Amino acid sequence: MQATCMERFGDEAERTGIQLFLTEEHFELLKEIMSWKKVKAGVMLFREGDDAEQLYYIHSGHVKLRKSTEDGKELILTIQHQGDLIGEFSGIDGEEYSCTAETADACELGVVLVKDLELLLSKNGEMALQFIQWMAMKQRIMQSRFRDLLLYGKAGALASTLIRASNTCGVAVKDGILLNMKLSHSELGEMIGATRESVNRMLSSLKEQGTLDTRDGKIVIHDLKVLRAMCCCPSYGQCAHEICRL
Repeated sequence: MQATCMERFGDEAERTGIQLFLTEEHFELLKEIMSWKKVKAGVMLFREGDDAEQLYYIHSGHVKLRKSTEDGKELILTIQHQGDLIGEFSGIDGEEYSCTAETADACELGVVLVKDLELLLSKNGEMALQFIQWMAMKQRIMQSRFRDLLLYGKAGALASTLIRASNTCGVAVKDGILLNMKLSHSELGEMIGATRESVNRMLSSLKEQGTLDTRDGKIVIHDLKVLRAMCCCPSYGQCAHEICRL
């Protein structure tokens, strides 16, 4: 199983996620300490409060990261996809997962033990620096998401989420951008802290304006400029895609 999975990483493969920060040599070293497994949709990889002993590299599929609030509500912090490395890693003993990870569909994952990663980085200073840069980028992504949620209201937060989705899973079609991932109204609500009914009303309004539509259960964005204006998108969407993403 392991050899089969590793053979799929070719030089021509698109570099995404953690690969954007690691050299090919260092990514090969990371693959060497991975074990591989396939999991079905709806599987909990880890739960908030569990000991953070493993990280997961997403070779295929999508994983939702959820956070519980004190009043029992759940928010979707992000949806991670191919190339992402998820889990907690800070070099501090006794660290716990700060959120819950659940597979959104069937996934193929590389499992990295934290203790093995610590040993690998202790022997490779340059690789350790690249990991620090990756961790800083993930923090910037979360900060930008929280900025949109706090400053621009529910409508602005929804617009920001759709823009990020277009950068994450958008496919160009003749009449706009097709989000190649089914996002239910409930899921969108969990991403912005709104009810399903509120999301339904906001999407209906955007449909009436001609800003977007749905096709086979997927959203098609016809006019990104409208969404960018709703959330005061910096530089009208010219920020780096590795930051402006789900």
